[in-house]
Amino acid sequence: MPYAEIEAPERRRRLLRYLIGALVIAGLGAKAAASYVIEYEWWREMGQLGTWVSMLIYGTAPVVLAVAGVFVVLWVAHAGGLRSAGARPRRGSLYGKIAAVVVLAVSVMTVLAVLDSWTAVRYFGGRGVEGGAAAWRDPAFGNPLSFYLFDLPFYSETLRLAQVVAVLAAVIYWLTARLEELRDAFPGMRQGVAIDLSAIRLRDVVDSRFLKVAGAVFLVLLGLRYVLDRYALLNNEHGFLVGMDYVDQNVVLPLLWLLAASCLVGAAGVAAGRFRWLALFVLALVLRAIVPAIVAATYVRPSEVSLERPFIQRHIEATRSAFGLDHRSKEVPFDAQPEARIDLAASKPLLDNVRLWDWRAFHAAVTQLQPLRPYVYSEIDADRYELDGQMRQVLLTPREIDVAALGEAGNSWINPSFIYTHGYGLVMAEAKSIAADGSPVLFIKDAPPVTTVKGIKLTRPELYYGETVHEPVFVHTAQPEFNYPSGNDVVHTTYSGTGGFPISSLGMRAAAALTEGEWNILLTSYLTPESRMMIRRKVSDRLNSLAGFVLWDSDAYLVVTGDGKLVWMVDGYMTSDAHPYSRALSVEGAGDVNYIRNSVKATVDAYDGTAHLYVFDEEDPLLRAYRKLFPNLFQAASAMPADLRRHARYPETMFRLQAEMYRLYHVKDAETFYNRSDAWDIAKDYSGDGGQPKAVAPNYVVASLPGERQAEFLLMIPFTPRDRENLIGVMMARCDGEHLGEIQFLQLPRQQILYGPRQVEARINQDQNISKDLTLWNQQGSQVLHGQMLVLPIQNTILYVEPFYIQASEARMPQLKKVVLAMGNTLIYTDTYDEGLAQLAQQMGEVSPEARPAPAAAVAGAPAAAAAGGQADPRIGEIRQHLERYRQLASEGKWSEAGRELEAVQKLVGP
Repeated sequence: MPYAEIEAPERRRRLLRYLIGALVIAGLGAKAAASYVIEYEWWREMGQLGTWVSMLIYGTAPVVLAVAGVFVVLWVAHAGGLRSAGARPRRGSLYGKIAAVVVLAVSVMTVLAVLDSWTAVRYFGGRGVEGGAAAWRDPAFGNPLSFYLFDLPFYSETLRLAQVVAVLAAVIYWLTARLEELRDAFPGMRQGVAIDLSAIRLRDVVDSRFLKVAGAVFLVLLGLRYVLDRYALLNNEHGFLVGMDYVDQNVVLPLLWLLAASCLVGAAGVAAGRFRWLALFVLALVLRAIVPAIVAATYVRPSEVSLERPFIQRHIEATRSAFGLDHRSKEVPFDAQPEARIDLAASKPLLDNVRLWDWRAFHAAVTQLQPLRPYVYSEIDADRYELDGQMRQVLLTPREIDVAALGEAGNSWINPSFIYTHGYGLVMAEAKSIAADGSPVLFIKDAPPVTTVKGIKLTRPELYYGETVHEPVFVHTAQPEFNYPSGNDVVHTTYSGTGGFPISSLGMRAAAALTEGEWNILLTSYLTPESRMMIRRKVSDRLNSLAGFVLWDSDAYLVVTGDGKLVWMVDGYMTSDAHPYSRALSVEGAGDVNYIRNSVKATVDAYDGTAHLYVFDEEDPLLRAYRKLFPNLFQAASAMPADLRRHARYPETMFRLQAEMYRLYHVKDAETFYNRSDAWDIAKDYSGDGGQPKAVAPNYVVASLPGERQAEFLLMIPFTPRDRENLIGVMMARCDGEHLGEIQFLQLPRQQILYGPRQVEARINQDQNISKDLTLWNQQGSQVLHGQMLVLPIQNTILYVEPFYIQASEARMPQLKKVVLAMGNTLIYTDTYDEGLAQLAQQMGEVSPEARPAPAAAVAGAPAAAAAGGQADPRIGEIRQHLERYRQLASEGKWSEAGRELEAVQKLVGP
């Protein structure tokens, strides 16, 4: 067979492989180009094209500059190695091209592995940042917070990159200089014989000027690393404190200086060929490893409290500052009395807004009362609205589309993309109102929306952007969109807003088809010249794409504006793990953080997706840096429309973190903190599943702070002493007007024992009438649901409210059945909340101020509080002392001793 005939099929196969490779590359390139087209259109829709361009530049410019610098250094090392080997490749030779590609690849991989471009961007954005960054300075070195947020991370990464490059340069120089020797040694691998490395002169390393210089540079950089390691001491974990402790300051810090100096001496020795000088560095390493442990064990441990006191004090103050516990906050003594008389009329704003609907019960009830397939109800949100001139607390839940509820119909491409495109409306109810049948009283219900109160209207109920969404969807098409069912018919709609971006042109359809991997976008006949494509419809995805450097709260909440539109509000946080001396907490989505600020609040229009980011903490240094980098992305808080500003609130996520920290860091005395003798816990109750105690969740309430007469929207949580159940403190955050962001810590009196939620729950369970009803209702196909117990500071006492619901085991539709009110030793169990308040008022009205201890005695069966002739019974004082002692012992779990106190009371009151 002729040679040409044998070679032809091979050429054809090679040509086919080239063609396939070219098509694959073209396809990948087309997909990448298409994704950029879609990105461009989305950012134009958001009105933030400049921000997008800035993000692209910030993400690539530091990497490109770093790669260029690394490439130059490594290429100089390569060229020096060639000169050392006596080789001089011709310019443009194959070797030169391959070497350039390899060095460039190594440079790129090194930079990508070591350098975070945003660290460099934040460094330049943080230049000149003042405010909160300049106000706080670390007590050890006197640096402002901005140094640790911006400067130190940049210096550390730059230094680490320089160290890696120094090592790589030395390796590349040595390999290039030994190229001929390596080539002679390694052919044996292909022949299956032993490799002869004797020809490779490893000793030449010490004689190479380049390698000496590289070694000296590395040691200098290592010395600088030890200098920077001084600042890392400020985040050391020592168990009882974070930051620099006694040993760090007096032993480790001087040793780090010794290590840095020994590195400089070693660098000089290496450069001069005097390698024995490195012995000083080795000695310093040995001292660094053993001396701190010896000092800690023999000197510090026996007198730890006294020696570590100033360092513990630094830790306490820094942690309080980092988590905002000393920022716009106030600790207020709250002289609460368990049996205090309260003026119900003066506390009407609080009592009229007590949330009787637990979110679990409300969600289950709404699902049964307002079924509207294929819509589902997502999380329940608490808010407040001005109705009839009064602030009233409400619960609301949006009605969003769930394509999974469509069954098989949801698997087609047309239904979710063109027909079932949006949610519809919401359900709103007053938090305290109960209908005659035990169900919630709805303010907004049905489809189309029906509003039952004045002051709220809903003119644009469609939700194209929300929390439960699918994408992409196409609107304003030839296919009408499902709006809501009406009897046996279906009401359709056609989108008329500005959300999404035009998709009608052939080029845009092709770009969308490539990006989504869905060729039906290119082939469908439903798209018209007015059609628009919506992507990133989930509120969290939309905001993360717009400002991913902000940690966005997972709980967006819906607001009905004054003109009847629906707008999502989301809280954003700036976080860091670099705050000196501060304890870290794990935060979902951010990892361990030891600094957090609720600096941003965002709004997203549920109909057109318009997003706005408002600055609510002008002093946050991180946000100040990003505002310099993205000047068009943020707006001042004053620019937020008034009807939205009224619904801004203190975020629950931030509040939980602060409450978790305040459990320990309410203590400001270093010795008390060290001994943990005044540690607190978040109060627990039994409202969790399975009847197991769990920490109570923060509650939004409408109430007045101590000393204030104006009702306001507050977020609150109670505390108990560690391993005790009595109440010890209450944390409250303000949400309204100029007071938004302020915190008050109510410090309860230590000499008074006030029941905590679990103690009140225990009294409820021990009550014969209540336990009998609960046992009965938990039988015959029904189930009792405990609502969350509310802990409400009211005037100078604490009022507890707990609702009970009954629901069927199968079709669950909870109905409020009973309400318990508790205050001191008073326990009221009624069918309705209003009846409970009436009984509470009646009981207080029957008792004169002079005989306030009488109700406590009455619980134990005490006789009337007054003797004949109107004189006070002398036994009352003794009964009071025994009961106070009983409460104290019960809170400590000393039940046998507490029982003896009750026996003493029984002896005083007689049979």
